[in-house]
Parts: sequence; structure tokens; C-alpha cells
Amino acid sequence: MTKEEYRACFAFWAQSTEARLKELCDLYLPEKSQIGQAARYSLLGGGKRVRAVLTLAACTLDGAPATQALDYACALEMLHCYSLIHDDLPCMDNDDFRRGRPSCHKQYGESTALLAADALVTAAFEVIANVALPAESRVQAAAILAKAGGARGMLYGQELDKRYETVAATESQLLELHAHKTGALIVAATELGCAAAGTPLAIRKALATYAAEVGLVFQIVDDILDVTSTTEELGKPVGSDVDNDKTTFVSLYGLEGARELAQSHNERALHALESVGSSADFLRMLAADLLQRKK
Repeated sequence: MTKEEYRACFAFWAQSTEARLKELCDLYLPEKSQIGQAARYSLLGGGKRVRAVLTLAACTLDGAPATQALDYACALEMLHCYSLIHDDLPCMDNDDFRRGRPSCHKQYGESTALLAADALVTAAFEVIANVALPAESRVQAAAILAKAGGARGMLYGQELDKRYETVAATESQLLELHAHKTGALIVAATELGCAAAGTPLAIRKALATYAAEVGLVFQIVDDILDVTSTTEELGKPVGSDVDNDKTTFVSLYGLEGARELAQSHNERALHALESVGSSADFLRMLAADLLQRKK
């Protein structure tokens, strides 16, 4: 796969996700309610759609069409969006901007933002329930999403994130935090793609390892960009980690050390794909893309 083919494939899958999300919003998040408007404002307000693309890529590894996992990918994006709305609230990170425009609670108020996030969670599971795939696949997908987004996944990561606002985290604690807060939904992306395709267990395990490592790369690069980029470039506030005295990969290792750590986890991600062969070339290029991203 060439870089041009990779970029074209990524763009097509991201656009397909965006189009399908708009259709699903009309079904499950009607504009007649303010919470529906707020949910759509956040969900359709941009974003890289990395998790959705990862779901679609995982689905294709054993020969299934990417479209088979499209609704699972959209459900994951809904759940991810709910987490961003909550993350921006004053009781959490208190961020006023997201993706280059006012956060949901700044645009619609805190109570509406809270309800809009809740609506996105319930819509995500309704989407999964109505996918035209076998019941076994849908049950797997619901369990994957619930675990990844719940108290054993992302929410636990959020708890740890709040805990380490007042207490410095060690290296192992920081890795645990981000394996849950960031990594859980990225691992879920590959698992959802596999659930849609009925992928063999060996490939599922390889992809889960890859995704866990890519999740850490994603977070380390986030920490790097927080000190090297600008609010205009990222579309969200920068420097808040330093201002809040939060432990980050940069504060633990320094800027160059964090870059080296990201490279190390990227190499581990690529190693996990060795048994999969050339069908995983898109995922290899995606890993490189996430390592080198500037926003």
C-alpha cells in the first residue's frame, strides 16, 4: 500500500463514517429537542474519526467488507463523543473549546450538555442493537463497548486522571491511567471490527496488542503537542497540563524522552502485526501517522 492509497482509504472511511453518523442522528438524536441539537453539535463537529477508521480497518483484515462494521464504528464514535462532552465540563477538565469551537457546555449550558452526552451513550447501544448482523455479533459488540467505556475501562481512567491532579503519578500509574482513559476505546475499536467480521482469535489478539500500544502512542503525542503546539493548531486549549501541574509523559521523561518513548511503543505496535502479514499494511501506516501527527 502506498502513502497515497493509505490517505485515500483513510479519507473514504472517515467520510463514510461522517455520512452514516448524520443518518443515525436523524434516527436517534432528532433536532426537535435541545439535547438532540447539542448531541449533534458535538458529534458532527469534526474530529479525525481515528477510532471509527480503526474499526473498519480491523473488519477488513480477514476479508470482510468495511461496511459490515460501519454502524459499530459509529456507535463507538458516539460513545467517544459523550466522553469528550463530560471531559470538558467544569467538574472535570473545565475546557471551553473543543475542535476549534466552544465546548458543548459553553454553547448549550451545563445541564443540556450533560443530557446530550447521556443521549449519545444510549443512542450508541440502540445503534448496535439494530445492526443487520447476527445476534451473537451484536451481543459481543454491546459487551465490548460497555466494558471499554465503563468502570473497567475509560471511566476508571477518568477517575485516575482526576486523582493525579492533586497527587503526582509514577510511571506505572501514568501508564495505567492512559491504558484505561485513552487505550480502552482504541482497543475496543479493533475488537468491534473483529466482532463484525467474525475474525479468528489469533488475529483478534494481535490487533488488541497493536491497539493498546497505539493508544499509548496517541496519548504520549497528545502530551507532547500540549507543550509544542498552539490552541489554533489543535482546536483545543494547550498548556493546561502544565498550568494544572499534571503528571504527563513530558513531565516524567522530558520532551525528547517522551518522543523516544512514543517511538518505542510504535515499534511494539508494529511487532504485534508481524503475524498478520500484508493485509495489515493500512494499520502499519496508521501507526506511523499517529506517531507523526501535528494535531
